[in-house]
Amino acid sequence: MKHLLSIEDLTADQIHGLLELTDHMAEISSRPIPKVPALRGKNVVSLFFEDSTRTRTSFDTAAKRLSADTMNFSVSSSSVNKGESLRDTIETISAMGVDAFVVRHKSSGAPLQITQWTNASIVNAGDGWHQHPTQALLDCYTIRTALNRRDGFDGLRIAIVGDIKHSRVARSDVQAFAALGADVTLVAPPTLLPPALVNGNSPDWPVTVSHDLDSLLPDLDVLYLLRVQRERMDEALLPSLHEYSALYGLTAERAARLAPHALVMHPGPMNRGVEMVVDPGELPGSVILNQVTNGVAVRMAVLFSLLGSGNDLKETA
Repeated sequence: MKHLLSIEDLTADQIHGLLELTDHMAEISSRPIPKVPALRGKNVVSLFFEDSTRTRTSFDTAAKRLSADTMNFSVSSSSVNKGESLRDTIETISAMGVDAFVVRHKSSGAPLQITQWTNASIVNAGDGWHQHPTQALLDCYTIRTALNRRDGFDGLRIAIVGDIKHSRVARSDVQAFAALGADVTLVAPPTLLPPALVNGNSPDWPVTVSHDLDSLLPDLDVLYLLRVQRERMDEALLPSLHEYSALYGLTAERAARLAPHALVMHPGPMNRGVEMVVDPGELPGSVILNQVTNGVAVRMAVLFSLLGSGNDLKETA
């Protein structure tokens, strides 16, 4: 594997392989000194053209735990503000000696384009509305460990609720969950669904669509909430956030109707009082902070898969 640009690039077996490798990375992260020399001498550059807290910090931590050298590119203080093109930026940084770029960009397809301008590996950390593959992998790992589903998600009932239209997380999660055998339902008002799903099913989306969250709650194994991405909207798609919350927000009453084993997930950041009305810390099935923890181990697995050379992961630095 040279790059990780999309969940579509991975087979079900490859997804399983990365999740199994994540088990080893999680064990490393639990050690008193959570560090191994697996990527010593490798240089990983974080190139984020959009704001990020979880993903950027998670990748930086993952690289350091594998003993890679890291560089963080700050767009706000770079020559991009002087008109430097994306290609020139990539070629300039590559000339300094880079083994992998972790790229987040507002334009769909930007990470794929960057592969044409460098010999380094590219990890897509989110591109427009398109893909966020490591988020999908960490979500799969969280479900796998919390529900003890190491062999796959056959028969698992997952509902993804919220702003599907603007969500790269939803696209990646649907592909990953379906590849592992889950039954996925998208729950949203028609205005927050991708155009291909507004008037029916689409072969590109192996899902069922519903507008009624309440009817689904008792049968779910996983309730996955998404935030309303107002920063990506260029038109009025909702009458009000209050009305959206009344129909699709997770209230205490709705949470009480979930099965005792059901998981509640969210990729962050949360809009408290909108999609998350109840305090998630009060929900026994909430694994939202587990997702953050697992994100480091998953990204360690991805970086090692791209750049590793067979070094012993059990050896401490």
